Parts: sequence; structure tokens; C-alpha cells
Amino acid sequence: MSDASSVSPRPVSLVVKLFVLALSAAFLVVVWRFYRPVTVAPQNETAENLPKDLAWKATPESRREALAELREKQAKQAVSYAWIDQKNGVVQLPIERAMELVVQQYGSKQ
Repeated sequence: MSDASSVSPRPVSLVVKLFVLALSAAFLVVVWRFYRPVTVAPQNETAENLPKDLAWKATPESRREALAELREKQAKQAVSYAWIDQKNGVVQLPIERAMELVVQQYGSKQ
């Protein structure tokens, strides 16, 4: 009668362990041989085949130019008068003037 603690592992389990070890080693060799990390960050690569309305996203320089143009446009809008919708009576006012009008309209109600 054999004792359960004296039973040696089956040869099949040793073969499976060796197979898993060999498979892991092969995977590591393939990764070591063929993996090359990308040297350019995706957001800094030049974009190809972009539609015209998204061309500003193509390069970091074009994004900086688009941001500068947007800020310049907003700065001009913040200090000028213009019609937004003349038919409905919607106007664009300088910020200071708009604050004065709000204080005049709502300041006396307090």
C-alpha cells in the first residue's frame, strides 16, 4: 500500500510545465526581437487625410496658431460693439459697458 505523500508527480504535469515555460520564453524572444516603441508621440505626428475644417489639428504649430487667432478674435470681441442678430435685437457689447448696464438694471432693486 502506498502512502499519498510519497507519490511523485506525474510525468505529464512536468511536460506541461516545461511546455508553458518554453512558450513563455518564445513569447519573450519574439517581443525582444520585434517590438520597437514609437519614438514620436501620437499627438505630435503629422496628420494625413484630414478634412479642411480639422486641418488646424495637424501639427503642434498649427494648433498654436489656431489658439492665437482664437484668443485675438475673443479679445477684439470683448472690447467692441456689433450686431449678433439684428432682427431679434441681440447685440455684442464691451464687457465693461455690459457690467454697467447690469448694475443699472438690477442694482437699484436690492
